[in-house]
Amino acid sequence: MKKTLYIFYPHIIMINAGYFFGSQAEKMKNERIVCGLEQEWRITMKNGIEIRWHGRGGQGAKTAALLLADVAFKTGRNVQGFPEYGPERMGAPITAYNRISSDKIRVHSNIYHPDYVVVVDETLLGSVDVTAGLKKTGAIIINTPKSKEEIEEHLNGYEGRVFTVDARKISVETLGKNFPNSPMLAAAVAVSEVMPREKFIKEMRASYQHKFAKKPEVIDGNMKALERTFDVMEEAIEAEKIGIGLESIGKSALMCSGKCQGHQKIEIS
Repeated sequence: MKKTLYIFYPHIIMINAGYFFGSQAEKMKNERIVCGLEQEWRITMKNGIEIRWHGRGGQGAKTAALLLADVAFKTGRNVQGFPEYGPERMGAPITAYNRISSDKIRVHSNIYHPDYVVVVDETLLGSVDVTAGLKKTGAIIINTPKSKEEIEEHLNGYEGRVFTVDARKISVETLGKNFPNSPMLAAAVAVSEVMPREKFIKEMRASYQHKFAKKPEVIDGNMKALERTFDVMEEAIEAEKIGIGLESIGKSALMCSGKCQGHQKIEIS
């Protein structure tokens, strides 16, 4: 089956064979009606995931989204990867998006109800509603040295899964500089399980070898960052599963209270 790769920019909207630019595109985006094809905006993508990235200009959020699209495409998936800019300056907030599906993707809008959100810069939590539209069945991943418990108060009561990873520390230790996009890319893949770790690492190595052919030390540093982040996230995911299991046992114990036939009372501290 022929796969499709979409990498486009939101100020240019593509519907079938038509291209719309500037204020006209913005007007149609707001109205969510394009040439009478209103249903185009209401199609729900099946058999796939949607990811929204929040970062600042120069941190590599856009690059991470495009790399994820490229790697997923090489593993046989249909993908989209595209950024949305505010003011075009270093440090300004930006948003980027991914759609990844085993089916043909027929939606060509921004992502309003993502399965996953990746926050590359935690300072955005005070100015951007990063959990807007985020599905409770999904997860948010935040670059911060703080714990999940410390960060939850800034998430507007989001009830889904929350993961934190110190991408700055990982990148400084592996690359010698603060380049958080590689660790956050690995974190997104680990939590979303969009592809197996082995496939992701293999394709990322090939991508880095092509991009940094004359800088092998950069390749090694980025690969170490990806591997270390995966190790950290897999530990966090396993700990979460154990926690959910204990919570489930605790609820069962409370419901039973030792009175169910064949059960003993269990107390969870």
